[in-house]
Amino acid sequence: MEMKQAVSGGDLQDVGEKPPPGPEVHPLIENLADVPTTEFKRPEFSPLLRQVLAAAGPMAAITSSGMTTGFSAVLLPQLERPDSIVKITLEQASWIASMAALPMALGCALGGWMMERFGRRTTHQLVCVPYVLGWVLLSLARNLVMLYVGRFLTGLCLGLIGPLSPVYIAEISGPAYRGALLATVSLAVSMGILAANLLGTFLSWQLTAAICAVFPLICYVGIFWVPESPAWLAARGRSSEAEEAFHWFRGYSTEAETELRELLRKHETGRPQQTWVELWQEIRKSSFLRPFLVMNGFFLVMQFSGVNAVAFYTVSILKDVGQGLDEYLATNIIGVVRVVMSLVACVLTRRYDRRPLAVVSCLGTAASLVGLGAFLLSGPSAGWVPLLFFVAYICSVSVGLVPLPWVMVGEVFPAAARGFGSGASSCFCFLVFFAVVKTGPALIAGAGPHGAFFTYGAVAIVGAVVLYLFLPETRNRTLQDIEEGYSRTRTKVNALI
Repeated sequence: MEMKQAVSGGDLQDVGEKPPPGPEVHPLIENLADVPTTEFKRPEFSPLLRQVLAAAGPMAAITSSGMTTGFSAVLLPQLERPDSIVKITLEQASWIASMAALPMALGCALGGWMMERFGRRTTHQLVCVPYVLGWVLLSLARNLVMLYVGRFLTGLCLGLIGPLSPVYIAEISGPAYRGALLATVSLAVSMGILAANLLGTFLSWQLTAAICAVFPLICYVGIFWVPESPAWLAARGRSSEAEEAFHWFRGYSTEAETELRELLRKHETGRPQQTWVELWQEIRKSSFLRPFLVMNGFFLVMQFSGVNAVAFYTVSILKDVGQGLDEYLATNIIGVVRVVMSLVACVLTRRYDRRPLAVVSCLGTAASLVGLGAFLLSGPSAGWVPLLFFVAYICSVSVGLVPLPWVMVGEVFPAAARGFGSGASSCFCFLVFFAVVKTGPALIAGAGPHGAFFTYGAVAIVGAVVLYLFLPETRNRTLQDIEEGYSRTRTKVNALI
């Protein structure tokens, strides 16, 4: 059969047969040259482009997640107008806004189970069906029940996508570009928030919801044409399919072949379906518990640094200090800054290690929060000053605290428990998110806005120290290398950290 092999520059070249394996090829793959290609033919473009195209589908779903977050800012002001077809009270408005947040943690836990049970690719398609349905219900809503159900479904799917897409992207991408591809998760969320705000500025909430429904549909169609995760296939003992999918994503370079041999060797005893007993044995290992504690600590620092609480009160604070900006204009300014800095984060995660970025982000976040608190404590003066502090805050959190946890949640967990670990950590993130937003008004009322920002800034300072000491370095490491690093003795783990 027609095969291709890597030549200089990473291009593929037609040859008569697959190049013979080296002397250290594992028995599981030494005879795979005779296995016929079944579903996915190797295309005529580079492995990097294949990885980007494969990530495009999940990115569309994550963009829809950002739209879910930003949609209430579009929906509620229009529902409060006298000519609204759905009349709401203040209490009902709060339920509409919070209805999407209620199922997010449940969605994360369920998403972790689904990706292990059905596979990463299939789970994306399963999630996209209720996601489209939720947006369609919102666009057609003529009463509160339809609004509640639509918001609940979109919030549930946001939680389902949370751990799913980073894991799939991490498992299909090479070490050199994995960080940059995973950083696009934060970029997609930012673009979704901005898109929802811009659409709501000029269009009705019904038409905005209808446009939002297109993005999970794009994911459903886009991911249909790409293979399943090689790591998931190998863990299920489907070694020939794993080898075929791996070569589709990564090509035949020396580094790729070495990583493939390690992947298949690790999962040579893989079973078609993991039992609960086997999962329990995996999560009791230090290779799971250590990254689990680190990731939960990272999410804790991210949320209690005010990532969502500060964003929630941005417009009201600017209004209180006499900024005088239009509400939609202020929101869109912050949204544009968030998108630009998310693009910058994609470049930074490609060029710099995780730990320095996290520490610098924490320190910049602390400085902007403390500066904002000091300004509010001194009383109103120049109206543009708080906007500058908010922009500095968005810039700081966007280069580390926001993208890095979602980058690393798809990297640090062992393959046998990656779905459960990423789902459980994402679930914890959304629980802390709810706690921070819920306690935000009480903190502001009790300590004043300046006291709240001082508190969030203090958490960011403590986070800088903790992350410097315990955050592992994963840039340019294979997933197998990261997993093995956590499985070694404590002395060797310290070398990884």
